[in-house]
Amino acid sequence: MVKKILIVLLVLVAGVLGLASTKPDTFSVTRNISIKAPPDKVFPLVADFHRWPEWSPWEALDPAMTRSHSGAASGTGAVYAWDGNKEVGAGRMEVLAASAPDKLQIKLDFVRPFEGHNSTDFSFVPQGDSTLVTWVMTGPTPFVSKVMQVFVSMDKLIGKDFEAGLAKMKTAAEK
Repeated sequence: MVKKILIVLLVLVAGVLGLASTKPDTFSVTRNISIKAPPDKVFPLVADFHRWPEWSPWEALDPAMTRSHSGAASGTGAVYAWDGNKEVGAGRMEVLAASAPDKLQIKLDFVRPFEGHNSTDFSFVPQGDSTLVTWVMTGPTPFVSKVMQVFVSMDKLIGKDFEAGLAKMKTAAEK
């Protein structure tokens, strides 16, 4: 009986590992929102890390989180590092390129709970009296992440946070 249970468990583990091996080597999560404000009003909310508490979906998860800012005050060269509880982990962001008020590229490095090195891009496209804000995160998918994706997709896992953040950004920009 124990032998049969072990064989079933091995088959299940092999199946999960087999499915994981078919997952893509990179991931991409994209969300967007229309904000009734011009790009030059929305762009600074993202380009200045000091303003992220106004809209970031992760800022309120750990009131005791330590934050540090270095480099430029905003835009290219601005750096934001955080260290918090298990909900927010620890990491660092750096604005690699800023083309006000159209585009922003951020290098995003997670230290914990999992190490990760991703790219985050924001675009701000005028549409009449509104701005279409698009938030994209891309990065490599190591094998451990592929195993996790057998059970839950990165899009569903991160996408809900992007949607919450964009909704808060809309509120902040439309004040």
